Parts: sequence; C-alpha cells; structure tokens
Amino acid sequence: MENKHVYRLQGLSCANCAARFEKNVKSIATVKDAEVNFGAAKLTVIGEASIAELEKAGAFDGITVIPETERKEQKAAPFWKKKTNVLAAVSALFLLSGFVAAHAVGETSLAAILLFATSILVGGYHLLKTGINNLVRLQFDMKTLMTIAIIGAACIGEWKEGAVVVFLFAISEALERYSMDTARRSIQRLMDIAPKKALVLRDGKEYEVDVKEVMVGDTILVKPGQKIAMDGVVIRGESSVNEAAITGEAMPVAKTSGDEVYAGTLNAEGALEVRVTKRVEDSTIAKIIHLVEEAQAERAPTQQFVDRFARYYTPAIMLIALLVAIVPPLWFDEQWLTWIYRGLTILVVGCPCALVISTPVAIVTAIGQAARQGVLIKGGAYLEEVGKLKAMAFDKTGTLTTGTPEVTGVYPVSHINEKQLLQIAAAIEKQSEHPLASAVLSKAEQWQLSVDGMEIREFRAMAGKGAAARVNGTMYYIGKPSLFSHLSLSETIHTKIETLQKQGNTVMLVGDETSVLGMIAVSDQLRPSAGKVLQALKKLGISQTVMLTGDNATTAHTFAADLPLADVRAELLPEEKLAAIHGLQKQFDRIAMVGDGVNDAPALAAANIGIAMGNTGTDVALETADIVLMGDDLEKLPYVIRLSRKTLRMIQQNVAIALFLKLLALLLIIPGWLALWMAIFADMGATLLVLLNSLRLLQFGRKRNSEAKGG
Repeated sequence: MENKHVYRLQGLSCANCAARFEKNVKSIATVKDAEVNFGAAKLTVIGEASIAELEKAGAFDGITVIPETERKEQKAAPFWKKKTNVLAAVSALFLLSGFVAAHAVGETSLAAILLFATSILVGGYHLLKTGINNLVRLQFDMKTLMTIAIIGAACIGEWKEGAVVVFLFAISEALERYSMDTARRSIQRLMDIAPKKALVLRDGKEYEVDVKEVMVGDTILVKPGQKIAMDGVVIRGESSVNEAAITGEAMPVAKTSGDEVYAGTLNAEGALEVRVTKRVEDSTIAKIIHLVEEAQAERAPTQQFVDRFARYYTPAIMLIALLVAIVPPLWFDEQWLTWIYRGLTILVVGCPCALVISTPVAIVTAIGQAARQGVLIKGGAYLEEVGKLKAMAFDKTGTLTTGTPEVTGVYPVSHINEKQLLQIAAAIEKQSEHPLASAVLSKAEQWQLSVDGMEIREFRAMAGKGAAARVNGTMYYIGKPSLFSHLSLSETIHTKIETLQKQGNTVMLVGDETSVLGMIAVSDQLRPSAGKVLQALKKLGISQTVMLTGDNATTAHTFAADLPLADVRAELLPEEKLAAIHGLQKQFDRIAMVGDGVNDAPALAAANIGIAMGNTGTDVALETADIVLMGDDLEKLPYVIRLSRKTLRMIQQNVAIALFLKLLALLLIIPGWLALWMAIFADMGATLLVLLNSLRLLQFGRKRNSEAKGG
C-alpha cells in the first residue's frame, strides 16, 4: 500500500494558489501524487516529502504545512501578527510618508518617488515575486495582472498610483484570507468537538490517555458534564446525552446499558461506563468531518462553469488591455502615456478574484453550516441539485414512520395457541435483520418465550416476501399473505387479514408447507412531523410526493390517509422500487429518494439525490446516500431545500455583483474617469461584497434552533 499523508494548510489564500501549490508538490521527486482541497485547506500526499519540502513548494504564498495528527495543537497567528499583514502595515506607513513628501516637495521629487517605491517593494514583495515568476512561465492569473499593472505604473511615472494599488491589493488579500478562514471554521469547530483525552478503566483504576491510544474493547469512564471521547456502547450507568454535535438536535437523549453513544456528544447528569467500539479515526464524528471536507472539494456545476469561464476571461482581459493601450495611439494619434495608463487600469479592474471566489466560498460555507445542523451534504453538486427538485419519493418504514414496529396481535387459526405460534415465528426470525423480525423477537421476549432449546436450521430470507427456517425438523414460513398464495386460504382468514390491514397493521402469516397456522399483526407509527414536513415541501414547490413501500396496499393507504401524498405505491420489491424511481425520473426529470439507507440502497443510488435517514451515523447511510439526515429528522428536508436555493441565489448574486462592477468600471475607464487606485478599490469592493454575501449563510438555520431551544 502506498504511503499516504494528510496535512492541514495555513495561509492558503486563493484557488489559483491552491492549484499552483498542488502542481509544485507533485513535482517533488519522491511524491507520486498530491491533491489540494482548497475549501478545507487540506493537502493529501501519496509518497514521501518533508515538511520543509512542502513549505518550499508553497513559499510563493507563505503556506504553512501541519501534519493532520497535530492539527489540534496548532493555532493560527492572530490577524494582525501575520507576516503579510505586518508588511502591509509597514507599506502603508511609507505610502503616507510619500503623500506627505509629495504635498511638501512635489509628486515628482526624488524623496516622494523613493518613499512610494519603498512602499511598493515592502507591500508588494511577495506579489511581485510571484507575478514575475508567472510571467516568465507564461502563467496568467490575478497576481500576473497586478504585477504588470504595478510595473507599468512605475514605468510611466505613476509611482503614487502603483503604491496605492499595492496597499489596497494587500488589504484585499488579507480580508479574503480572513473571510475564507471564517468559512472554514465550521469544520474547525467540528474537529474540536471530540476530546483529545479519555479516562480509561483498567484493573479498577482510571488512566487519562490520548484518544489515539484507546483501543476497541477498552472501557472508558464519562463523568457528568464531560464530552464522550469515543464511539461505544454503554455497559453501566444511566444518563441523558446531548447529541447536537452529531444530529443538530438540541434535546438530550436518554442513554442506558446497551445504548450506543458517539464521540463529541455531551454527557449530562449521570456517570457512564462505555465499551469502545471504534478507533478514533473511525468514529462517527471523524467520518462526518472527512465526508464534509471531501464534499467541499467537489465542484458544483456552477463552480465548474465559472472556473472554465475564468480560464478564458483572464487572457481576454489582457488582450483588451493591450488593445486599449496601443490602438488609440497608433490609429488615432492619441497620447501613449494616457492610453497605457488606461490599459493598466483595465488589467487591475479585470482581476478575476471576485468572480473565481464567487462560488466556492458559498459552497464551503453552506456545506459546513449544514453539517453543524445535522445534515451531511456530500458535495456542491448535490447541494445545487436538491434545490431544483420538483418530486420526492419516500420509503414508509423508518422514514415516514418511526421504524420501530410493535406486535399488536397474535392470532392462531390452527391447533396451536398464541404462545406456540409466536415462538415458531421468533425461531424463524432469530437470524433475520428485518425491522418486523425485531418486533416479533421483542414480543417473544416480553412474553418470556425462549427459542434457545429449539433446533433451527436452513434459514433463508426471501427479499420482499418473508423468511423460512427448519424448526425442530419442520420447515416453517413467515411473511406476506402472497407468500402462501399456493395454499387455499379460508374466507375467515381473508376477512381477518383485511380487517387488520384496514386498521393500519402489517399482517404476517405463519405456516408450514401445507397450511397456515396463524397470523401476527404488526403496526408502526407515523413520525409526528411527517405531515407537517410534506406540507412544507409542497409549499416549497415539491409538487409530487410519492410513497414507495414494500408493505401491503391496504396498510400503505391507511398510513397515507393522514399524509398529503400525491401517490402511493405499495407491495414493491427492491427491484420494483428501482423501476419506480426510473419511471419518476422520466416523468419529472429529477427525483430524490428518501430512505433508511439499508433496504433502499438501489433506489437511493438510482435517484438524482439519495437522502438517507442517518440513524445517528450508520455506516451504510453515510456511504450510500448523497445527503444524510443524521438525527433521522424529516424536518431537516425543507431546511436543506431552502439552504440549497439560498446558496444558489447567493452564487448568482455573487457572479452578478462581480461582473456588473467590472463592466461598470471598464466603461468608466474609456473616458478616463477611473484612476488606477480606484480600479483596485472597485475590484476589492467586488471581492468583499461577494465574500460578505456568502458568509451570510453562517446564520442560516440558527434562528430555527434558537426558537426550538426557547420553546
């Protein structure tokens, strides 16, 4: 297996810088491959490279490289102590001194020129160094444009203009870094949720150890008021645990022996002893962080378009600037200095920074904020797609219902009694993982019926139909009435089945190869929020909501009667659910499937957007779906759609702001109404407006949470 190393990056300022840094790392002889995730400020290296080599590869942008394992001990330097910001402040002092000298002895005096030149060199050293290197390599980005503009300004004697441009660009860069760091803090906060130390119980004594040293099977002690350090199962104690870090739900959840708990969640009043079930790197919170970071690296279709557009936009701006600088003097006998100045101004105002950052900062912020609300969105493409939906399909059991069915009645129709019938059913279902099997086993335990002494062989599950097993030498079956269609059922049995189904029960028949021995009625409960959520989706324009269930038609329609569903399709096998999704796609173009991530995996995968009920982080849900509702909270569905649409609106606003301000500035340049320093101010203004607009997403969803806590 190839050596893989992951690093955190500090000082990564722009998407272009990320691409160049990645290229530089790949050029290291001992590195086989490398990938930079700009949104998460993360570097993955396949091969070997020292920290010194990596930082040398990022020296052009002042990038600091920190091993992933040390990330929590690292603290970024305060805003005003960062080297680039200090240099900008010193540059400002020389700039002000230059203004004073220009006022006192004239702008063309040696003293003023030297002060402005010093301001340019101090504040623009890194910019000019990078820009000149780019020019030599014929690499054209915003720093190349700025470098040409600054050098050109100096060449035509506009030292003051050049110094002002350098200072404003340094301020713009610093604010852009600060804004991107703010957008990334949602992930940083997730990383800091889980404790770095755990109290491990060994030989009756407590030892505080680093979580990386805790092994699966160890027992950890979690005292009241402490955060749980590792994923595990409670083996002793009772308490309530706030799982908001994982699910976004502020209400505490009661925990007792046998219940699962998760790293980063907060233990309230009781002490808990927890048997560790996952290493720290495999914990639910670790998987969430990893998936969110990977999601931030995924480019949304809008971002891909903007990136392609910017690739042609920058050379086009350089060509326009060149034409503006030379055409009027050559063809219309205009002043060379005047039109060169205006060409340089076009280079500055045409800087693509605001345009390039218009999409990723919104995507990074939205995905990070959604994760803090208990919604895992696995990429910008899915975030964008979900806002365009007009149709949504729902599984019934575990999605629209609570997913914890209970046996409501046991009805023998042969020579055996209720307990015997239930015991046979429990023997068959002992090896099944179906939710209805759990209901049967739970009822048998409640009735104190044991199957331990029974001989159970030849178990087999029949997808969408039921199960069978040889119990004490006789082959028994349990499942849908259709499983026994080869038998002649009496009118009494048919009537009883219809009655129970009309009451909202799922009916399972139990029988052998020749006859039906009885039936077991099982009922689930609708989620209290299901009706309200479907109504909210309808208001959001989701005109087609469909229930797709393997349950019988009568039960499905009984549940659907209390829900504003447009369509109900019942008695579907997994492959029939898949076919239904394909049919709905043809009809509505896009469809989302909401399911539990286990039985619905094919349908989730086939839908344009697969949304899984996360059941607090089940591995299957995390792996299968495009979006995961970590707390099984259906009310997060309208939130996700609103977030998607708000993010799309912000991206559109950002692109419009960037292009409008640039177009306006370009129009003002031709008559000479826009100075060089005004051009950089306009570009900086566009960048800041884009960043501040995107950061508004950090507030999205907070009002709902605060209302919930207050209510």
